[in-house]
Amino acid sequence: MSSLFDGTVDTEPYQPLAARMRPATLDEYLGQEHILARGKPLREALERGAAHSMVFWGPPGVGKTTLARLIASVCDAHFETLSAVLSGVKDIRVAVSRARDIRVTSNRKTLLFVDEVHRFNKSQQDAFLPHIEDGTVIFIGATTENPSFELNNALLSRARVYVLKPLDEMALKNVLQQALTDVGRGLGDQLIQLDTEAEQVLIRYADGDARRLLNTLEIAADLCEGSMITAETVTAILSDSGRRFDKGGEAFYDQISAFHKSVRGSNPDGALYWAARIVNGGADPLYVIRRLVAIASEDIGNADPRALEIAMNAWQAYERLGSPEGLLALAHATVYCACAPKSNAVYKAWKAALTDVKNNPSYEVPLHLRNAPTKMMGSMGYGKEYRYAHDEPNAYAAGECYFPDGMEPRRYYQPNDRGLEIKIREKLTTLSVWDQASGRQRRKQ
Repeated sequence: MSSLFDGTVDTEPYQPLAARMRPATLDEYLGQEHILARGKPLREALERGAAHSMVFWGPPGVGKTTLARLIASVCDAHFETLSAVLSGVKDIRVAVSRARDIRVTSNRKTLLFVDEVHRFNKSQQDAFLPHIEDGTVIFIGATTENPSFELNNALLSRARVYVLKPLDEMALKNVLQQALTDVGRGLGDQLIQLDTEAEQVLIRYADGDARRLLNTLEIAADLCEGSMITAETVTAILSDSGRRFDKGGEAFYDQISAFHKSVRGSNPDGALYWAARIVNGGADPLYVIRRLVAIASEDIGNADPRALEIAMNAWQAYERLGSPEGLLALAHATVYCACAPKSNAVYKAWKAALTDVKNNPSYEVPLHLRNAPTKMMGSMGYGKEYRYAHDEPNAYAAGECYFPDGMEPRRYYQPNDRGLEIKIREKLTTLSVWDQASGRQRRKQ
């Protein structure tokens, strides 16, 4: 350590606890047993010193960078790193040039690790392809976003995708234990202790992120009085929300998907949980309400038309009240839509109608369905033989055809046997009987 009194200089730069505790071997690496447990293909390949190009997909703090470094060490490869946030094609060329030089001078492979690889555009991603193909580099990309959406197919075809999962509670407890007892890298020389409640608060806040866990532990160790870290100490330094959430990323759309499926599945409790997660994570509550408006037509439809009205009312209520009062309107609409009878009959009917429109010619509107606002149009037959429904028995023109000439009439809308659609189905069945009994021939197709 440096000292103002002895004139010595500290040659060891400060490293955060999370950096000091990086595993040095595969056996020290915690979590990701689904790909790294003994007997798994990736583990066996690495123990043979054989590495292939790959992409690590997972949330922050699960060990993507650490695993890449370990792979380089196990395979005795030079480790080269780029950040897609700060680098461009020029930096890629420089890294590849160094890799070629190292292969010539020392006959060593180079592992090129690209953090946040999804931030590179298409041309930047393409720049890696020839160097992966000719073996100049072993490519490892790390991303928090879904590779199938964010990475080029050409790059994905040359790299195997491994999904890294958030660390579970046991793994996080082991990380804490190592950090508290390791004398060389951790806090072992400080004899820091952690009470049970504080441990639970830390693990809950970490939310599967080892880096967040260790960063918070280090701050708590600096702030605690004596050698015992209490729950009060930990709680005092935590921000309001520690949940993983990215308003524009994979976690956001995964949670929106879970919300939608919970409402569709008629589970109000699950729907409320995901709505709370989304709002607590920082999303605009109006996004959730807009999704409810869509659900009201897509998944409920005419089984309960009130669902759309209640969703729209929630929209207006939130715009007028804001948070937190307006969130009750969101919860109100969420519970109603989840409990409402479900029908996707309207949704399916609309999709079928659109398919017919796309796959068939642009049929002319039949003359009897056209308006005739001028004498000339009337003389051309516009509106001729149109049957005004209100003048017909039961206000229904039995046997009339409303499809274009040359197109066989379709039955798009098929009401189900739930909610109001039971009555609608009965009504349509009755109308069909009247059509058949009318004795009128449908218009010639």
